[in-house]
Amino acid sequence: MKLQPIGHVESPLLDRASAPKQGDEDTPESWLVFAPEYARAMRELAAGQEVLVLTWLDRADRSVLAVHPRGDANRPETGVFSTRSPDRPNPIGLHRVRILGVDGVKVRVADLEAIDGTPVLDVKPVLGSER
Repeated sequence: MKLQPIGHVESPLLDRASAPKQGDEDTPESWLVFAPEYARAMRELAAGQEVLVLTWLDRADRSVLAVHPRGDANRPETGVFSTRSPDRPNPIGLHRVRILGVDGVKVRVADLEAIDGTPVLDVKPVLGSER
């Protein structure tokens, strides 16, 4: 299996410690910056749309199998497949974001908790049953 990033995140969030745990927790606006060869794939992206962004959480610890949810030691240890922890065997991030604008190969988004430089793997539309 081989995954190829299609772009990266530009965000004022510079490290995991400063990033919100979820996209609806006071996230700053950020950008999805696509490689120029993917411009054709972006044609119908427009302000107001909600999309799912898949990222590669490149600073995750892939050896982690269980965590205390939200880093709270008072909560019972839980297997990562029952959490949204970025630390997991295959650290694929799933982010539901709102498009604020499109400028060439850059898409300005709201509700993205990914940190600066995070590789973008794919973008998919939100379908009616996912709302």
